[in-house]
Amino acid sequence: MRFKLVVCTSIGLFFIAVIGLFGVYPVRAEELNQIPTGTIPTVTSTPSGVTITVRLDQDQINVRSGPGTSYAKVGVLIAGQQAPAKGRSVAGEWLLIEYPGIPGGLGWVYAPLVSITPGNLPIVEPPPTPTPQYTTTIDPTLAAQFIVTSVPTRLPTYTQAAPITIPTFQDESRSQIIPIGVPIGLVVLSLASVGIFIGLFTIAQGR
Repeated sequence: MRFKLVVCTSIGLFFIAVIGLFGVYPVRAEELNQIPTGTIPTVTSTPSGVTITVRLDQDQINVRSGPGTSYAKVGVLIAGQQAPAKGRSVAGEWLLIEYPGIPGGLGWVYAPLVSITPGNLPIVEPPPTPTPQYTTTIDPTLAAQFIVTSVPTRLPTYTQAAPITIPTFQDESRSQIIPIGVPIGLVVLSLASVGIFIGLFTIAQGR
């Protein structure tokens, strides 16, 4: 009798140890009645909303920190790549998209370079326009070395020359020998007569 009691006790302790190890325990009928019999809803993914797709005729497009080319380029999207759209500029020319990997996880793309699925996008105020961290200044002393002041050259003044007077010459010897109005033939004949007379006189003196 005592042996049977020890065996039953051992078997009971064994089952208790198994139940404690595997967490298996009997379920009562009252607990079964408390299990709901309805269907358990499953978690489904929600629509991603408005998305943009880079046009295939573009190799890649720039993603900027703001809506305009004055903002810095923070990344690129290649042809056919998609991204969720989160907003648009006032004129609708730029779209705000999710772009992980940059501060804030948002960037702007130029709308004509992408196609967009139907949907409403809110207008997003653009970030402040970036300003240069320093203003370029020029040393006035250094700049003065490159300033060339042209000195005007005085052109020589033109003095008109005195009018040229062309002198006229008269043949004085001719005017003295030949009186005005005497024919030249008469002068020649007179000289010939004088020559003949002198010749005859010379011959007469020689005799």
